[in-house]
Amino acid sequence: MAANKSFQPNVIKQLSKELKNLNDSPPEGITVVVNDDDFSTIFADIKGPAGTPYENGIFRMKLLLSNDFPQSPPKGYFITKIFHPNIATNGEICVNTLKKDWNPSLGLRHVFTVIRCLLIEPFPESALNEQAGKMLLEDYDEYARLARLYTGIHALKAKPKPKTGAICESTSALNVDQTNTVHGDKASFPPTPLNNAPLPSKILGMASQDQNVIPPAPAAKPVEAPVAQKKEAAAAMVKVQADKKKMDARKKSLKRL
Repeated sequence: MAANKSFQPNVIKQLSKELKNLNDSPPEGITVVVNDDDFSTIFADIKGPAGTPYENGIFRMKLLLSNDFPQSPPKGYFITKIFHPNIATNGEICVNTLKKDWNPSLGLRHVFTVIRCLLIEPFPESALNEQAGKMLLEDYDEYARLARLYTGIHALKAKPKPKTGAICESTSALNVDQTNTVHGDKASFPPTPLNNAPLPSKILGMASQDQNVIPPAPAAKPVEAPVAQKKEAAAAMVKVQADKKKMDARKKSLKRL
């Protein structure tokens, strides 16, 4: 902690408390990098606010604390190159909180929050970057285009959060069996549902060697009439023919009379 020896013990204690609070409960869009061995330089990453030309970019900055801090304000610099009226080409930040409006009771949280608010509402009247300040007042569309261009080229990109568990959630919602999930080039297919539908004869023939397959029952042969019934039917036919002959003979005899 050699770099911290330049601060008064009470200041070191207060800075330790503030930095711990910033680390445990960071302000929206701000991540402070804590280095317990050096409180003279404090780094932070500021996320570009939504709806501004700095959206989707992360800008690294630093605060430089002098030996008589907090009686004198810290100095702020953007390390990441940015096109902004209140940020000079060398990264120096111009904001009243770090100048005439400084108060020793203001904490580091307030300072970082004010600097991020500059990205939402610049103050072209006190511009350090005169080109950006003039363009903001006269041609906002061109100013926003250049600011977005700088953001796309120089700002750090936020890493997308992995969607862990998304597949498991979707399969659970759809009641899909986890064993049907495809892994690489191999997939396990669901078992064939069991039912009582008859199998095609071709498949049955191919599976005839399987002991678990029951072959189809042979087709039933037509049942032939017993021999006795045949004889009775023949006798009845002979009797009918004999009766017919008798009737024919009577008809002939009646005609002769």
